[in-house]
Amino acid sequence: MAGAPFPNPTAEERGLEILGSIRQAFAEKGFDGASMQDLARAAGMSVGNFYRYFPSNAAIFQAMCGYDLADIQGEFAEIQSSATPMAALRERILMHFGEEGMKDGQLWAEITAAAIRKPEIGAASLQMEATISSLLSAIFARVTHRSEAEAQQRYQGQCQLLVMLVKAMAMRTALNGPANPALEAQVVAVIDRILNEILNDTSKG
Repeated sequence: MAGAPFPNPTAEERGLEILGSIRQAFAEKGFDGASMQDLARAAGMSVGNFYRYFPSNAAIFQAMCGYDLADIQGEFAEIQSSATPMAALRERILMHFGEEGMKDGQLWAEITAAAIRKPEIGAASLQMEATISSLLSAIFARVTHRSEAEAQQRYQGQCQLLVMLVKAMAMRTALNGPANPALEAQVVAVIDRILNEILNDTSKG
């Protein structure tokens, strides 16, 4: 989910470019193992200049959450505007089981490990998951003809389970390679059951 280059970048745009370039360094070395020198090198800049944008690892992580959420919100906007949003959502979820999931899974594994050790990272990670659950609820509200508030309350568990399944499969793929067909079939069956139950739970009001 790397950001596109900007011909004449502003400070904010340059910050987004940097975040895109340092994701792999975090994935490979972890949040504790990646030094500012490692990150500055990945961004192609001096350590002093890097500090101007991000003074600490915690600041980097918070910015990365915003960076990733911007991409995720764009994906959900496309799904929401689709003629068949549930089919588009299913397709997008399953994409995370392949190469795309492998790219993000290693980073998510590092974030999960860091969240256990550092409360501020844990809080930011939970907030990111809550935002994704809210985006899922908005899709479910549309297909069931419910308000977003009602859908968020009604499908809270399903949203959280979908987020958990996608993260778990992506992390497993990154660490151990693609899941065997039997495991993937079971996970897909659970996802299909969740989506079909919601699709058939249309409000009669």
